[in-house]
Amino acid sequence: MRKQTTRRIGTVLFAVALLSLAITASASAKLTGLFKQFEQCPYTNTEVKKCLYSPTEGGEVVLGNKAVPIVNTAILQGGTGKPVEGVSKFYAAANGITLSKAPQPIPGGLLGIVPPEKSSALVKALSKFFFENALTGVNSTLELAKTAGDIMVSESHLGEEEGIALEMPVKVHLENPFLGKNCFIGSSTSPVTFKLTAGTTAPPLPNKAIKGFGGELELFEEGSILQLKNAKLVDNAWGAPSPSGCGGIISFLVNPIISAQLGTITAGHNTAILKNTINVATAFAVKTNNAENP
Repeated sequence: MRKQTTRRIGTVLFAVALLSLAITASASAKLTGLFKQFEQCPYTNTEVKKCLYSPTEGGEVVLGNKAVPIVNTAILQGGTGKPVEGVSKFYAAANGITLSKAPQPIPGGLLGIVPPEKSSALVKALSKFFFENALTGVNSTLELAKTAGDIMVSESHLGEEEGIALEMPVKVHLENPFLGKNCFIGSSTSPVTFKLTAGTTAPPLPNKAIKGFGGELELFEEGSILQLKNAKLVDNAWGAPSPSGCGGIISFLVNPIISAQLGTITAGHNTAILKNTINVATAFAVKTNNAENP
């Protein structure tokens, strides 16, 4: 009896050891080459059909009177599902960072003082020193306002340069010691919704139509990875809610001041231009690369 019990225990321990080895092997598997950029794609989810990694490296976001150039790279990453009428649901990045937070300095800082374009380099440098320092400078950060599942992607619209290529609910986080930690334009219940196109916009006045670009196609890893360089997604038809939470306990005083600086931010007064590189691979190709590199 003791011998049988010992044998059973030995069998269980052996099974546990094999399972442990399997888990270790799976955990140590890794992506190689250009597939590394898709490491946060939830490709093990059977509903995910493609992986997306798209850094936005330039462009600008204009909110009323404030134009904020994109100087720090922001990354949109995750997976997309099977298209339904040309539109795919988005799936969150494995590490939870679907849209990375990339603070963009607002020209003129808290006071909004920007020297004329023709000013000398010295005047521009002094203006930046006094109005865009640690105390007076303001950063603007685009953050997801809802879940990744509320993002919609259309490869066909992107390729055709017509219709909405990327719909994304965001909020604008304004960061400055004086403004506090909860100064936002937009929220989960009232987001700023970008409906970005690679085609031509049709905004309400006073904005005029602007044109996007679907990008320059290149294929990598024996055709397994599609890359669109110099893509430009645009939308200048969106509106935004009034700022909220600015100034902490004196937000009732500060919110109106920020609103006055921004001016009118209803539809037709704002613009988003995202210049990016769009990288796409099938989830199957990513999964295969991972399996080939234990």
